[in-house]
Amino acid sequence: MTATDSSILNQYRVGKEPFYQPQHDEVALFEAAYRKRLPVMVKGPTGCGKSRFVEYMAWRLGKPLITVACNEDMTAADLVGRWLLDKDGTRWQDGPLTVATRYGAICYLDEIVEARQDTTVVIHPLTDHRRALPLDKKGELISAHADFQIVVSYNPGYQSLMKDLKQSTKQRFTGFEFNYPNAELETEILVKETGVTATIAAQLVTLAATARRLKGHGLDEGISTRLLVYAALLIDDGVAPRSACRMTLVQPITDDADIRATLEHAIDMTFA
Repeated sequence: MTATDSSILNQYRVGKEPFYQPQHDEVALFEAAYRKRLPVMVKGPTGCGKSRFVEYMAWRLGKPLITVACNEDMTAADLVGRWLLDKDGTRWQDGPLTVATRYGAICYLDEIVEARQDTTVVIHPLTDHRRALPLDKKGELISAHADFQIVVSYNPGYQSLMKDLKQSTKQRFTGFEFNYPNAELETEILVKETGVTATIAAQLVTLAATARRLKGHGLDEGISTRLLVYAALLIDDGVAPRSACRMTLVQPITDDADIRATLEHAIDMTFA
């Protein structure tokens, strides 16, 4: 590896260890997938720890992590690169997927179903025996670096006919199914992540369990672990628990007056 290669990769290295609490055997399984350089898919509801898990695994493996937040306006050129004009004429600029492929990083495509299907097919040659990325506009075929791996994530709850992965894409990946942690583990996460007491953390987890039962009955999604962390951070900063919970656990997730009233009643009962 040249000094230039190292300089490029160093900007993508995960610094200090991200806090992550395993739920099952996902750490060992991801390590096995990486040893064989198998593509990985991480599925689960919003705010359940998918991105944190990928970040933690990149740190644990000591590999650079290049994250791409997918969206419906993203084109294949946004992933692989494009020709640019400058004062000296034209020059090629690698996209994030190309950088990861060329220099050996983990490329994480977050919420991949948000991208158009004609964009995501660009990853197909990297997710089978070829492990190669064709740059048609440049006339170059890049063989993936030995350290390269591709990881994608998405929320199955948001799937529709217009927003779903093709079977030809899905069946190129190994997969993990994530969900919110059990009550004991989620309480431990809140305590370690925010510094609140175990009592406050347990109350927040109980409140989240109540709200999650409303999924499909007025709520599209339950209260995420991420939102519980937000609430706990505010409480740890001195904000009254009821105010912190209304700000983080009610206002962002619903505009329905009846659902809001139900959640606010649950808050009042929990922190009576």
